[in-house]
Amino acid sequence: MDKGAVPYTYWQVDQQHTEPVDGGVIEETLVSLYINGQELATVMCSPLDQEALALGFLYTEGVIETLEEVGLVKVNTMGTAVDVLLKQRDFSPPRRMILTSGCGGGVTLQYLTESYPALDSDFSTTPEVIFDRMRDLQASARLYALVRGVHTAILGDTEKLLVSAEDVGRHNAVDKIAGKALQAGIVARDCLLLTSGRISSEMLNKARRMEIPVVASRTAPTSIAVNLAQAWNMCIVGYVRRDSMRIYTHPHRLGL
Repeated sequence: MDKGAVPYTYWQVDQQHTEPVDGGVIEETLVSLYINGQELATVMCSPLDQEALALGFLYTEGVIETLEEVGLVKVNTMGTAVDVLLKQRDFSPPRRMILTSGCGGGVTLQYLTESYPALDSDFSTTPEVIFDRMRDLQASARLYALVRGVHTAILGDTEKLLVSAEDVGRHNAVDKIAGKALQAGIVARDCLLLTSGRISSEMLNKARRMEIPVVASRTAPTSIAVNLAQAWNMCIVGYVRRDSMRIYTHPHRLGL
């Protein structure tokens, strides 16, 4: 069984017969993030790409701006803790947070809107590029193809996929994208973020932090995400299928 999934025998039932199947389920675990020896958060996640998850979380939460601020990142042998040593030793963490695989930070629309100005970018692309990148997302969903129960996110440009990530939590998958981009020296500004999960306000906030002007999903956005995208000059695309999509905000970014 591939890493990120665990073997499990389940019963397959249909109208014709019932039989046991030796399959698998997606793995979920607690990973604690420590900054300069102080616990910052405990995250329910898939035990994959923990370094990228930690770095991306620190970036999207505004703790770091660049990888140059990080002196060391170390994952323990069990994969259940990530120690990050910042070069700035006087870091003072907020109160300890517990982040589940599906929830967000509970911030308000007013706070989010005041956090960022409208995105200053004239980036535009075409619906055909969104279709192409969604095919890239589906092709990179290795764990989903194996056992289901997992979200996929990718960062791409108008020509190709740049990085991909999978996690039981859609927020975690986006944090892993941010972390992998930092590790690879990829500038996410004016790239495309695609996700298999719903586009919530927290998801859009992470994309705005990375200065990504177009966010697309297989599913729907929330009302707050749509309002934020309008304020932040970002294009939200939902329900991307083989030959159709719904553009919720700033259609000029797709040439319309």
